[in-house]
Amino acid sequence: MKKTSARRATWRTLLALGGAAALSVPTAGAAEGVPRTTAEGGRGGGCAVVYFDLGETLVHTAEDKSIRYMPGAARYLRALRARHIPVGLITNVPSSWGSTDAERAAELKRVINKDWADSTPFAWSDFGDRIFTPRTEAERKPAPALWQRARSASGHCRLVYQAETPDEVQAGRSLGYFSYLATRPKWPTYLPVPVITALAHLP
Repeated sequence: MKKTSARRATWRTLLALGGAAALSVPTAGAAEGVPRTTAEGGRGGGCAVVYFDLGETLVHTAEDKSIRYMPGAARYLRALRARHIPVGLITNVPSSWGSTDAERAAELKRVINKDWADSTPFAWSDFGDRIFTPRTEAERKPAPALWQRARSASGHCRLVYQAETPDEVQAGRSLGYFSYLATRPKWPTYLPVPVITALAHLP
């Protein structure tokens, strides 16, 4: 009983310190579709996978067409990596870029790397094969297909989605993701890592 109370107190504290009002929690119906944590695949008995939009969420394209990290993005990805929290991308690219996610991801990397101007290379290796892109133009966000495919590939982990577009945040939330509107003034740029860790261990 004491452990349960302590966990609840920790969760309340994390929310208070981490920008709780910015955390979009799914409705009861949506929450039923969120895979529950398991003792497998996560440190300490739980796991979460954090998915991002790419453009203007993690990277910014300047007027001269050069591409760099958004402020704080590289540091945030390092913090997730240090906690062994897997990350992925749910991003629109032309479906003509390939017949598989791997082919389209390879073209995306080529396009980004060609104009990359940041002193720190983009952390492609963090994302592995968790880069989900439209197979057809009908799958482009805000259609639900990409979020659904990412969820199917994420096992029983809790799912987080971060983007700078309110419509996409709402779409992710409606599909069972804990969604956060990133890069807003006066809010944490990204959902604080301690909050994600707490989400992974919620019963």
